[in-house]
Amino acid sequence: MLRKIIFVLLVSILIPAAASEADSLAVIPETKRVVAGDSIVSMIVPHAPIVVKDSINDHSRVIVGKDTISVILPGKNYSRFDRGLLNYLFVPKGQWVIGATASYGEFDAEDVRVLSFMKDFDFKGKSMSVKPYAAYFYRSNQCVGLKLGFSRDIFKLGSLSVDFDDDINFTLKDVEYSSENYAAALFYRFYVGLDNNRRFAVFNEVDLAVSAGYGKFLRYYNEEPRDTRTKSTEVNLNFSPGLCIFVHEHVSFNMSFGVFGLYFKNEKQTTNSVEEGKRFSSGANFKFNIFNLNMGIAVHI
Repeated sequence: MLRKIIFVLLVSILIPAAASEADSLAVIPETKRVVAGDSIVSMIVPHAPIVVKDSINDHSRVIVGKDTISVILPGKNYSRFDRGLLNYLFVPKGQWVIGATASYGEFDAEDVRVLSFMKDFDFKGKSMSVKPYAAYFYRSNQCVGLKLGFSRDIFKLGSLSVDFDDDINFTLKDVEYSSENYAAALFYRFYVGLDNNRRFAVFNEVDLAVSAGYGKFLRYYNEEPRDTRTKSTEVNLNFSPGLCIFVHEHVSFNMSFGVFGLYFKNEKQTTNSVEEGKRFSSGANFKFNIFNLNMGIAVHI
């Protein structure tokens, strides 16, 4: 009789505890719903993780498709001390991102004031670029992709007179420069989520790009036109940190800038259809380039 009473008491204690633990992260795959406790939390939306609290260790986890993963991604500590830096889940594994960056600018000398020693200054310029890209997240917060690019610049100097004094003065007129460039690049991007709400993250991007283009420089020398054209082929390795913000559940705003890069460039130049020479150059750039600022919108699917 005593054994039966003890058995009934143990069953009455263990079964509700096990049921409570199982219900804290229960998933109904047929209806694609998440159950927390005794209530249904939300429908599972593909590629839209749902945050659920684990009653055992009180760590947030998300449900992506049929998998349940932690909001805090595991990482290696390469230093002797644990500084408590965490990488939160920002974009889960299996997503595609399609985006583009674009820029356009114009300059007209009539809209600005120039120094007093510059007279008859007639200059106009246009610059534009378009860079579409697509990437796949093979791991959470890490993606690889392909980027294409097209840029074009047109600058025209109608006239320019510079007069410092009686001995230093000159005049330029009818000078034109235009260029077009086409590029393709493979890139890798690593995100570091800043919070568990999937709103803000910083990232570092490394891309290997190959580009080809030409430039045309037209001016007059001794009243005769001189048409100089340059064909170039270039290989670049660029490192670009940036910031990403989700403005919508599937739409993000991205901003990045170049801080370091390596380049190898080959050029061939002709003037009035007569070849003048070739040049191969290479180097590294360790400077922050404010003109290499890229901003754009991306769609996550």
